[in-house]
Amino acid sequence: MTPIVVAAVLAAALTHASWNALAHGIRDQLLAFTLVGAGGALCGAVLAVFAPLPAADAWPALLVSAALHVVYQLLLMRSFQMGEFGQMYPIARGTAPLVVTVLAAVFVHEMPGPWQLAGVLLASAGLVGVALWGLRGKKERAGGAPQWPALTAAVCTGLAIASYTVVDGVGVRASGSALGYIAWLMLLEGIAIPLWALATRRSGLAAQLRPIALRGLLGGALSVLAYGLVLWAQTRAPLAPVAALRESSIIAGAAIGALFFKERFGWPRTAASVLMVSGIALMLHGT
Repeated sequence: MTPIVVAAVLAAALTHASWNALAHGIRDQLLAFTLVGAGGALCGAVLAVFAPLPAADAWPALLVSAALHVVYQLLLMRSFQMGEFGQMYPIARGTAPLVVTVLAAVFVHEMPGPWQLAGVLLASAGLVGVALWGLRGKKERAGGAPQWPALTAAVCTGLAIASYTVVDGVGVRASGSALGYIAWLMLLEGIAIPLWALATRRSGLAAQLRPIALRGLLGGALSVLAYGLVLWAQTRAPLAPVAALRESSIIAGAAIGALFFKERFGWPRTAASVLMVSGIALMLHGT
């Protein structure tokens, strides 16, 4: 990857961790993701006015991706409701590059080299470390068994991320315009959760949204920027290393959890994060 692509994906990683932290910081997750979705849809609508319409070949991928993004948001909401940000975020994001490597090889015929395979294994070791540390911490705090539903939701979130990453890699390359693709993707996916919230909360929704509107809408705008940078990078580089580099957001997410949510970072999580970053570096070495 060229330096400008690397810089774009690193910026996307930091931006992504930031909007996830904004969403997690709102106690009612349905309200949080309603605002994130609405903010993303508004940005998408504005971009769609100025960006070229995606080519016809990109629309099947675009529609599938929009549905996968909604599933991802629902799973992420569930993860944040049940677990700590600093644990759920690394597991969800850390699962994705491992699965993307396999899916890209099978469906896009982007075969990983030996460096990338070594990186996958090392990153996997880091992921296991984060998960085991979280399980141990849950036992210590709760005095019982770990909360498997929270971990399951986080892993399923990672699978959803991997799925839409590969679908979008195919779609954005066929679209003829990364800007047009992100505009319509955010517009289509962004309206689903707000409509659900409107149907379930009805007349009280506006009053509930008002105190947190600025934070939530900012999160939506950041989500558009973060994923727009990733989609652009996918038109310039193979999917697996882009996905791997994007997940350097794991480190930013863990640091945000420690600084703003008073969650323990701890040496096990530090060691696991180092392993994951080292794995990412190996994946990039061969590109």
